[in-house]
Amino acid sequence: MKIAIIGGSGFVGTKLIDLLIQVSDNEIRNIDKSASSKHPSITMIGDVLDRTGLTAMLAGVEAVILLAAEHRDDVSPVSKYYDVNVKGMQNTLEAMEANGIKRIIFTSSVAVYGLDKENPKEDTPTDPFNHYGKSKLKAEMVLQEWYRDHSDWNVNIIRPTVIFGEGNRGNVYNLLHQIASGKFIMIGSGTNQKSMSYIGNIIAFINYLVMVKTTGYNVYNYVDKPDLSTNDLVHYTGRILGKKIPTVRVPYWLGMLGGYGFDVLAFIIRRKLSISSIRVKKFCAVTQYDATKAMNSGFIPPYDLQYGLKQVLKAEFSVSNENSV
Repeated sequence: MKIAIIGGSGFVGTKLIDLLIQVSDNEIRNIDKSASSKHPSITMIGDVLDRTGLTAMLAGVEAVILLAAEHRDDVSPVSKYYDVNVKGMQNTLEAMEANGIKRIIFTSSVAVYGLDKENPKEDTPTDPFNHYGKSKLKAEMVLQEWYRDHSDWNVNIIRPTVIFGEGNRGNVYNLLHQIASGKFIMIGSGTNQKSMSYIGNIIAFINYLVMVKTTGYNVYNYVDKPDLSTNDLVHYTGRILGKKIPTVRVPYWLGMLGGYGFDVLAFIIRRKLSISSIRVKKFCAVTQYDATKAMNSGFIPPYDLQYGLKQVLKAEFSVSNENSV
């Protein structure tokens, strides 16, 4: 099968291409506006906002994996979220139709549910709180509406929680780095649950959908269980690193006040800062999601969550000991 990954030059895409090349004889094509440092020979420079170019690049393809997205929480102007995530979806579908392609795997996000929801399932009402979540939901709605008129298509939507892994410099890495460095400040009680997805498992699940879920319209949350609290993350990090982690604690209201202060400072100096009220709010929120449907689909995650955390800490922070979690 000829598979096109749109947006495959980033962290998830690179790891996914590694896996797809390893486990199958499928022909892989990467379409991205950025060059791929690891897979340049199969990469075509393209943009989801260029429907004509995208149509030409999808010629001969049988299935599409759509990863391309604006996903940072400080994108400016906010219209970029909707241009890339929503219009990009529409352009992709039209380019697929022009080439007779009827299979798409789309990585959405649990951000469509909003914050502090009670373990939402796939049929839980959506309530996104930021432009990223709103744009991802609108992209899903475009795809859902498309399927109503294209019922012979195969659509698989994955809503992963925060993804982490070796080489990633996202939110989980930043949190683990702060904990490991001893400069960590716990805002709030630390009892809020955090659902996470290890990169080795999320790419294995995408491959599973490509190979097995070949019919119908399917939506899956993806989370590696069990969920951990922020306190748990501090505990596991200290245990894996073999050292006591000092933790300064401040009340939630004070943390939010500091976040608003950084918002004002960022506005004054016209720079994006690593601390903001949104990031404080997300840090303290319960981000726990139900993944029963994915785990009952026949998919078996190849790694457990604690293994993923240990691998990241070993790779990123030069852990030489072999302490178990």
